[in-house]
Amino acid sequence: MRHKITVIDDDEKITSMLKRSLTFEGYDVVTAPDGQEGLKRILEHEPEVIVLDVMMPRLDGWEVCRRIRDGGISTPVLMLTAKDDISDRVKGLDLGADDYLVKPFALEELLARVRALLRRKGPETADQKTNRIQYEDIILDLDTREVFRSGHRIELTTKEFDLLHLFMMNPRRVLSRDVIMEKVWGYDYSGESNVMEVYIALLRQKTEEHGGKRLIQTVRGAGYVLRGES
Repeated sequence: MRHKITVIDDDEKITSMLKRSLTFEGYDVVTAPDGQEGLKRILEHEPEVIVLDVMMPRLDGWEVCRRIRDGGISTPVLMLTAKDDISDRVKGLDLGADDYLVKPFALEELLARVRALLRRKGPETADQKTNRIQYEDIILDLDTREVFRSGHRIELTTKEFDLLHLFMMNPRRVLSRDVIMEKVWGYDYSGESNVMEVYIALLRQKTEEHGGKRLIQTVRGAGYVLRGES
């Protein structure tokens, strides 16, 4: 069965190139020239990955991402940004995007990102019968994909949830950047993209919002670990 991908971008050269390349790789591809048409194609096509440009007429990529997430659509979203601006990346990730790629990009890298999003499953649980994981005052519900800290519900994106899940399944264990990228993103960390650091910063911000102490610690030169400050 061919995986379905929807590409939404107002640049006809990009959509044409991506449709041709992705089709050659064996994917079923539909395209849309703007955000408004993109929303229609998403509902009609029911893709497994959405490649979404940020700057578009009628509806920009941020608004498209917000609407599909508000509508309960959890399809992985790879956003294409015109500039390597941290504020743009944070905004997209906060709205529910799963990954981003800065234009101009190498086709091989985009194909790798698409493959990673298609095979992502989230970290494996040690006991599939256990539907809740708790570490200190954080509770993660695997059935509802909800997170609570000291009674406060924390709104997390899909990728933020997967990242926290990985940490909570490995408390007090230092996880290297390579391990985190492999388990959560599904491709090896190249050392060039700071997507993981952006997500960890967002996850820290959300889990500490109501005065909770920092539990995701940086271990200089080694990676990150979930533990209380010593």
